[in-house]
Amino acid sequence: MRSLRRTKLKNLHAEADQFRRRAFVGFLAIAVAMLGLAAGYFRLQVLQHEEYQLRSEANRIKPRPIVPARGLIYDRNGRLLADNVPAYRLEIVAEQVRDLDATLAGLSELVELDEEDLARFRETRRATRSFRPVPLKLRLSEGELARLAVNRHRFPGVEVVPYLTRRYPYGDLFAHVIGYVGRVDVADLEAMGDSRNAALTHIGKAGIERFYEDRLRGEIGYEEVETNVEGRALGVLRRHDAKPGNDLTLTVDARLQQAMVDAFEGQHGAAIAIDPKTGEILGMVSLPSYDPNLFINGIGHKDWQALQAPARPLFNRNVLGGVPPGSTIKPFMALAALEAGIRTPQYETLSTGEFFLPGQSRGYRDWRPGGHGRVNLRESLAQSVNSYYFELAVELGVDRLDEYFDRLGFGHPTGIDLAGEIPGVRPSRAWKRRQLNQNWFPGDTVNAAIGQGYWVTTPLQMAQATGLLANGGVRHRPHLLKATQAGFNAPLVPEPQPPGVLLVKNPADLAAVNEGMVAAMHGPTGSGRGAAQGMSYQMAGKTGTVQRVSRRGTERMDPNQLPYHLRHQAWFIGFAPAEAPTVAVVVLVEHGGSGARAAAPIGRRILDAWLLPPPEDTTK
Repeated sequence: MRSLRRTKLKNLHAEADQFRRRAFVGFLAIAVAMLGLAAGYFRLQVLQHEEYQLRSEANRIKPRPIVPARGLIYDRNGRLLADNVPAYRLEIVAEQVRDLDATLAGLSELVELDEEDLARFRETRRATRSFRPVPLKLRLSEGELARLAVNRHRFPGVEVVPYLTRRYPYGDLFAHVIGYVGRVDVADLEAMGDSRNAALTHIGKAGIERFYEDRLRGEIGYEEVETNVEGRALGVLRRHDAKPGNDLTLTVDARLQQAMVDAFEGQHGAAIAIDPKTGEILGMVSLPSYDPNLFINGIGHKDWQALQAPARPLFNRNVLGGVPPGSTIKPFMALAALEAGIRTPQYETLSTGEFFLPGQSRGYRDWRPGGHGRVNLRESLAQSVNSYYFELAVELGVDRLDEYFDRLGFGHPTGIDLAGEIPGVRPSRAWKRRQLNQNWFPGDTVNAAIGQGYWVTTPLQMAQATGLLANGGVRHRPHLLKATQAGFNAPLVPEPQPPGVLLVKNPADLAAVNEGMVAAMHGPTGSGRGAAQGMSYQMAGKTGTVQRVSRRGTERMDPNQLPYHLRHQAWFIGFAPAEAPTVAVVVLVEHGGSGARAAAPIGRRILDAWLLPPPEDTTK
């Protein structure tokens, strides 16, 4: 009975209809899915084929930047001053590394990494996109290269990259001329702007390397590298070569540069030799100096501390350091008086040992007790007679002096192709009011007449002005770049320079001043005659001594008997041969005590090195 009742409840026809409906719905769903899948395949394979092909190629092909070879730097005779040598660096591409901290820890077991390396890596990584390589260590040793080669499989995203690194064969000899390159930091990347430059590891930081960075750097290229699924390079598909930087030929001479350093015999100071006819810097030293090779891959803490010595080896005294010019200003004072028409070469002044301003009891002294007697312009320069210039300055007045020295270029940067040149100080009413909020007094004019007081002059400014005396009154811009070359086989292209400016109208005025400077070196009363003894040619020159301590009352002191740090600064300016100059020199000896004793002999040795037949050349 129960079985019959169950049979009656079951409707086979209804169940069959239900099954057919469900089957139809299922088939329809499968058909729609298949159509959707076919449409998707059609979209991917036909409509978006090019897009996904490019993405596939991008996953398979990685662009790798090619850093160009930095331009070389030569002296005027072809001696190599800045070279490129092969090296290897360790780089990491952050997006290819799963655990960066673990990778760094593993690498530190194979490569010597200090805290400075790691800090610099993290700082650079923050400023660099994750797909770009970031240098971890520059200049790997042979042992480190071998260990990395064996363990390469452990470090995906880590590459050993060959490159060319800078080398300065002459070490500290040209440090303040050439400067150095250093590792690129975040500020450098921001300053360069172009994202392609993110591949650079080094950039010019000082000297010629910094000033001509755009020419030396070149243009970055790239190569398309085929990689496997692990990101390892399989081969290079295409290559777009980098454009090397331009080679630079400088105006300096390595042999003369070495002679200039040797002439100082360990003393501190600065010296410049310049071609007065062109403004070419033939030699330029700032002592003490430093080895620029220390900075290429990041200077160590110990080396950096050693360079912080009181002697300031990093300080370029020629463009950044200024002191009063002392008596080396007197030839220009004499020229100002002649040009203004208030003096003739024959005019005589009586030197009694002291000069007094009207209504004042304080005397301004000559260096010789009792004075020099009656002196004309020639003897005023030969004997460096202070009172001649005291009187002259009072008659000219500070305003005319300011105008004339402004025209000569004092108080302005010379425009040399080095960064950071200071303008110095040309004392005037306006300057004193602006800087000190004080009035100008007659005593200020008297002090300015002999290059003391508020004057601040760089050796470079003195070199430009001395070149003017040696070149018929024509002033040229001092410069270091002589020519450029865009490749080994390319011709040398001379660097254009602005034309010289004629600043002395009357050649007779200039001749009178130069005659006095010749007398200062070769005359029987010349203050620098000791340095000129035995010369086979004539030179014109002027010594100068800048006091670091003032006298008390009538007391006189021997500057060489003072403590070293209180000794006077010693100057010398000159040019030779006197009748047809081809070179002008400026020497500043720190704490030298006396221009005649300390600076003039160095100037003589520099002139000899340039003008006399050289000994056997050992600088090559």
